[in-house]
Amino acid sequence: MADECFTDPRLAALYDALDPDRSDLLPYLRLAAELDARSVLDLGCGTGVFALLLAERGIEVTGVDPAAASVAVARAKPGGDGVRWICGDATELPPLQVDLVTMTANVAQAITDPAHWLATLRGVHAALRPGGHLVFETRDPSRRAWESWTRDATHRIADLPEVGRVESWLSLLDVTGPLVTFRSHYVFASDGAHLTSDSTLRFREHDELAADLRAAGFDLREVRDAPDRPGREFVLLAHRP
Repeated sequence: MADECFTDPRLAALYDALDPDRSDLLPYLRLAAELDARSVLDLGCGTGVFALLLAERGIEVTGVDPAAASVAVARAKPGGDGVRWICGDATELPPLQVDLVTMTANVAQAITDPAHWLATLRGVHAALRPGGHLVFETRDPSRRAWESWTRDATHRIADLPEVGRVESWLSLLDVTGPLVTFRSHYVFASDGAHLTSDSTLRFREHDELAADLRAAGFDLREVRDAPDRPGREFVLLAHRP
């Protein structure tokens, strides 16, 4: 199940405007070039920012996301007809043989159930050609990123075209073992609406990630640092033999 911030059409339409700096995607573009990927499955594509950047470079792209509202935003963007969009997840993909599968931002951590996570990795494995790669990022649990998910640390006000002023912030709801639940708040000045979206992320240790990848048939090739968040995230590059 996708969170309300991706499934509610009013919130999905805000996503890009509230997070306009996507420099975090540049290392993934460089990696696609490094691997000479000609076809990419962007899993958890959301509003399609990364999928469209890949397509602009002549790469054959399939964007997959469970949130229909986000996929609708992606499909309507300039260049959207150059990407194959699928509303769903990696457990029910059509036949694919791609060079690279990507899971950027919170996608990997948002798959919290261990059985669903393993099924996702196996679905990705099946979608990759032999010799293909999977790359995804996940926060280092030791950095305890959730401790800064407070109103004081995250509150901001944005004036958005055709929308008006939108106030937003995060509030931490629960930390139980590796699971962290938080709430995103959005207040619209135009009509006073206060919409919320609850999210849960799973913070996996390095050894757990390596074991899960092996169980799904991958070789863990490399663990990199996230250039835009040094020391705070793992970027894992796995290979399908």
